[in-house]
This record gives sequence, C-alpha cells and structure tokens, in this order.
Amino acid sequence: MKKIIAALLVLLTFQISAQVKPAAKGVTYGSALNSSGAITVDALNKQLQNNKDFTGKVQGTVVSVCTAEGCWMKLKRTSGDDVMIKFKSHSFFVPKNILGKEVVLNGEAKVTTTSVEMLQHYAEDAGKTKQEIKKITKPKTEIEFVADGVLVI
Repeated sequence: MKKIIAALLVLLTFQISAQVKPAAKGVTYGSALNSSGAITVDALNKQLQNNKDFTGKVQGTVVSVCTAEGCWMKLKRTSGDDVMIKFKSHSFFVPKNILGKEVVLNGEAKVTTTSVEMLQHYAEDAGKTKQEIKKITKPKTEIEFVADGVLVI
C-alpha cells in the first residue's frame, strides 16, 4: 500500500510540474502580484537584523532552483549566503528555466536554522555530487522566505 501511495505522489508531482508555465516576463506563479513596493534581497537582510521577521515583497535574481520539481529556489545576495525561497503549502512550483531570471516575491521571511539533513536534501535537489553533499556536516543559519506568489519581471 505504501508503494502505491508513493507511486501516486510521484505521478501527481510529475503531472503538476509538467503543467508549470515556462518563466517569461510577466508570468506569475501562485498568487497574483505586481512589483511595486518590493525591496531588494540585501534590504531584506538589513530588515531581518532589526526585526525577527518580514512580510512583504522582495526582488532578486534566481541563482538556484530545485531540479527535481521546482519546489524551491534561491535568490542571490551580494554578501553572505543566498536566500532560500519555499512556496507556501507547496501550492505551486516554478519551472527550471527560472534560473537567472529577475523576480518579485510576496510572502514572509525569517532567519532560521536548517538541519544538515535538509541541507543535504537541497544539495541533492540542486544536482550536487555525492562528494559535495558529504561535505555538508553542520546546520546553517540562513534567511528563509515563504512565498505565496512569484512574478517574473
């Protein structure tokens, strides 16, 4: 029974990710939004130094995306680690060709600690080698943004 359920979940995930529109200017994933009022990724970092969390819009460049199904992506920061972007309740996915695109996100951000297990999972999803994955041995404190909408600009 577990194998049947797992197979159905894989098929459903494949079907959902196959239906994701290619990333192009003006395409939205999740909730509709516009770019007005968005702050930069670096401004988000400064906001989180003063507050425990942030709610609003952030603009940045996609530098990494889940190669398995588009269930997460990362935005570039000029200093420090990239910002991890997850999608609220896994209610939508983004295409792999969103890599390198400029986007605006709407949602909530906070500083979290990501476990070694999750970091290794993300590295696998990003297509890292087994040797690179084995080098991940410590949890990481990082910015995590949970988006309810993504707009390609």
